[in-house]
Formats: sequence, structure tokens, C-alpha cells
Amino acid sequence: MAEQTNIRLDDAVKAAAEDRAKRRGLSLQGYVADLIEADVNQTRAAFMAGASSFLAAYTDVFDAEVGEDRYPGLPDTTAETASRDAA
Repeated sequence: MAEQTNIRLDDAVKAAAEDRAKRRGLSLQGYVADLIEADVNQTRAAFMAGASSFLAAYTDVFDAEVGEDRYPGLPDTTAETASRDAA
């Protein structure tokens, strides 16, 4: 369920935002919600890409330090073995 949030805008900023919203066929509320959602999704995507890159770069270090047996619930085969078996 969406929750209501109030924001305060300078008169000039509000007028510009209303104009941009109108050109996009949106209400001011829809325009602001779209901007916030786009910013959140972009930030989330950048974080996930960075985390994925970090994990890929240091997988061997983590495995050497912690070992595969320290990950409960993972299958006994490695990803390499599983992809080879699938082929």
C-alpha cells in the first residue's frame, strides 16, 4: 500500500515540476514519485553491480578463508561442475 508523503517546494521549483509533469501527462504526484523511484532503482542497480563485481573478484579469497563447507544449504558441486554436467 502506498503511503502519503508531504514535501515542501520553492514556488519556482514547484511551477517547473508541474510544467514537466504536465508535458509528460502526469500529475505532480506521479512525476515526483517516478523521479524518486528511478533514483532508488538506479542506486540499487549500481550497488548490486558493484557487489557482484566485488564478490566475483574475491571468490577465491573467501573460499580459502571460509571454505565451501561453511555455506549451509549449497549443493556439493561447484558451479563449474554443475554447468559442465548440464552440458
